[in-house]
Amino acid sequence: MAKQKVVLAYSGGLDTVCILKDLLERGYDVIAYVANVGQIEDFDLVAERAKAIGASKVFVEDLKREFVTEFIFPAIAGNAVYENRYLLGTALARPVIARRQVEIALAEGADAVAHGATGKGNDQVRFELAYAALAPRLKVIAPWKEREFLDRFQGRTDLLAYTKKHNLPVEATAEKPYSSDENFMHRSYEAGMLEDPRHTPPEDMFKLTCSIEDAPDQPSDLTIYYQDAMPVRVVCEGEGVDLSDPVELFAYLNDVGGRHGVGRIDMVENRFVGIKSRGVYETPAGTVLHHAIRDLEGIAMDREVLRLRDMLSPRFAEIIYNGFWFSPEMDFVQAAFQKSEHLINGEVDIRLFKGNVICRGRASSSSLYDQELSSMDVAGGYDQEDARGFIRIAALRLRAHKLILRKTGDDEA
Repeated sequence: MAKQKVVLAYSGGLDTVCILKDLLERGYDVIAYVANVGQIEDFDLVAERAKAIGASKVFVEDLKREFVTEFIFPAIAGNAVYENRYLLGTALARPVIARRQVEIALAEGADAVAHGATGKGNDQVRFELAYAALAPRLKVIAPWKEREFLDRFQGRTDLLAYTKKHNLPVEATAEKPYSSDENFMHRSYEAGMLEDPRHTPPEDMFKLTCSIEDAPDQPSDLTIYYQDAMPVRVVCEGEGVDLSDPVELFAYLNDVGGRHGVGRIDMVENRFVGIKSRGVYETPAGTVLHHAIRDLEGIAMDREVLRLRDMLSPRFAEIIYNGFWFSPEMDFVQAAFQKSEHLINGEVDIRLFKGNVICRGRASSSSLYDQELSSMDVAGGYDQEDARGFIRIAALRLRAHKLILRKTGDDEA
């Protein structure tokens, strides 16, 4: 009887190394799938070690371009900020990873897909909802939700003992002060010492951004160009930078933003599974682009369209955070947002300095801003006498409300 074939989302970390070996012991033919979403990693070494453990095939997929253009840029354009602070770096990476995993599973004729996300976190939901939406007939193997696996591996100590017993190649120690995850959008930190919400993160924890105290005393001035709300070019004359490739553009903004201490947040958020979790994040490029596009929208997006978009933005962020990227509601929201982003063209002059993203000016070929109409010195076709009737009509309901209060004796004035 042929072995069942499973495609495992594999990072080469302690959990997925142990899961790969465990699946092999259970009799599966395991294909290891490694997604490059911008993390700093020796992918050749990760693949070599997966083969050494026993993976029948190893796929290392560079997903940075689609991650940036299909997930990061649209999320920023749609003002997706979870609980008013988090720019969704991990949540945005999971659907692009899961999508390619499913594509490989179907191409390889696999029976199942597997992941190493725990049963307490958000990632298990994000992976499995994507699998359900894209390939509902594939079996899902999630070891951290299986009683037999949980009884066998009750913590990090058991995992490390297992790697030692089987001589598995992994770089891990028994003591780890926090857990981190990195992709092109951000680096996140949680668990360990950070579980105490009052514990200040140590400065040496941060990898993408410097502290405000250590940031340069001279700012960096950039111009970011947009087409339909998507960044298409960044120029920094002071550094001789002129980039239009989306991956290079984003990488540069990560670098320059990080140098100026841009994009750190420390928050306690509400996970979809109902648990509060403390997370610390570094998101330099995402933060720069988030501020820049909001400034461009100020002159190029219609007031009522902007208002409607921003009513939907918190829900958009929840959809992403909760793992419903591939869903009917996401299709609906994205269709509406794409319409709102049409003709949001132009450039924004940005200054980065001591953790701040400062807009120095903006211009748009599709600007709705009329300088003469806005001027305090020029009439510009605006008859100020018209304002008297406008205010009288706007005040009708206020007058009516006051009269009712007087009539009922509830007027305290």
